Amino acid sequence: MKKLFIATAFLGLISTGCRKIEVDGTTTTVSSITGTTENTILEGRIIENRTLKAQYTYKLRGLVYVTNGAVLTIEPGTKIVGETGKNGGLIICRSAKIIADGTADKPIVFTSESATPAPGDWAGLVLLGNAPTNSSFNGQAGIGEIEGGINNSDGLGLYGLGTSSNPADNSGILRYVRIEYAGYAFLPDKEINGLTMGGVGNRTIIDYVQVYKANDDSFEWFGGTVNCSHIIAYKGLDDDFDCDNGYSGKVQFGISLRDSSVADISGSNGFEVDNDAGGSTLTPQTGAIFSNMTVIGPRAALTNAGNTNFKRGMHLRRNSSISIFNSIIMGWPVGWLLDASTGRPTDLNVTGGSMVLSNNIMTGNNTPFSYTASASAPTGWATADVTNYYNRAGGGNTLLTNTTDAGLGAPFKYDNTVDFNPAAGSPALGGSGFTDAKLTTVFTPVSYRGATAPGDTWWKGWTKFN
Repeated sequence: MKKLFIATAFLGLISTGCRKIEVDGTTTTVSSITGTTENTILEGRIIENRTLKAQYTYKLRGLVYVTNGAVLTIEPGTKIVGETGKNGGLIICRSAKIIADGTADKPIVFTSESATPAPGDWAGLVLLGNAPTNSSFNGQAGIGEIEGGINNSDGLGLYGLGTSSNPADNSGILRYVRIEYAGYAFLPDKEINGLTMGGVGNRTIIDYVQVYKANDDSFEWFGGTVNCSHIIAYKGLDDDFDCDNGYSGKVQFGISLRDSSVADISGSNGFEVDNDAGGSTLTPQTGAIFSNMTVIGPRAALTNAGNTNFKRGMHLRRNSSISIFNSIIMGWPVGWLLDASTGRPTDLNVTGGSMVLSNNIMTGNNTPFSYTASASAPTGWATADVTNYYNRAGGGNTLLTNTTDAGLGAPFKYDNTVDFNPAAGSPALGGSGFTDAKLTTVFTPVSYRGATAPGDTWWKGWTKFN
């Protein structure tokens, strides 16, 4: 039987560009570049370098793993779809790479196969690297298992390398990429997001990426050091920007806008940030730095209600220590919840100086500030202390009342007439600050606050807003 299987697989390799191998007693399809006919069905494992060509539409059949150090190159303008009913997803495993280097006029699009697409039609795009994380797996610190039922007996869903982890690891390039209708819940709190990054290193390029109508978080980082810029979360279900397990990269120029009627039962936020699930003191501590973010919630006016599952523009909790500069947080039921209820109280990172919020604009949030104290180790902080910190002398922060006070062009339009740029007289035209030591590398000093300047077009053309 085995000889017959090998012969059949060899004939299939010649005609279709795929072959089957036996792994742990099961049959696994391995996509291959061999053959004279372009195979547009991607399934199983890609174990050798391959290029996806713009003249074809490729279909993800189930979870597809790029592994064995392979490099998957995707030409500008290529379309990749998730097969209907197959929960298709693309997993870039540790030490493999994706080179998806699109252009503004030829973006690379990951989307649904359906003629009537909906969020959750396919699983999503997952990058797994060798950079540090505070996760552990099977008792080994510095290695994590990515959420969503992706891992298998070969460990293809793991990230990080323990004591051998490399902050400068390289998982490739995502540039001018749009990810549409991705994400599904494998188990409660074990979902696949639009773009999931686990242990991704800072030699990876993430620039000009939009996640459109994700069925969970739009962007989620589990550990890693990857720097990102020009990222857009549009009408996602759960959180826009979720940081966990020691993520310590730097992000500049990001936009998010919500659908006021669509939110997750778990509570949808702009930022949701943990050191880890228990709020421990494990290192590396989640300490990412964000600058020039425009994080727009569901409420164009204070009297708007929308979906009651919308919660906060920033939910900073569980001993996380991120810093946010030069950003706009507007249109949320709560602007900033500093949550000290789990693990080491998060406000200790504010008083200790590792968490900094400076030169931001908070406006149009029904409750600007909130605080949840620790029951086991209260620090004495209250909501008044969060308010006083934000309004501190020298902090450069601005607190306004209504979303219109931000002076943005048309930030609540649900079509391609949306305009995130500051108009004449907007407080976002100035007031930025780049003197903090956290901003001395990677970040580009600009005079404005928020993600865009007057007349900016970086977020147009390659994106969708409808």
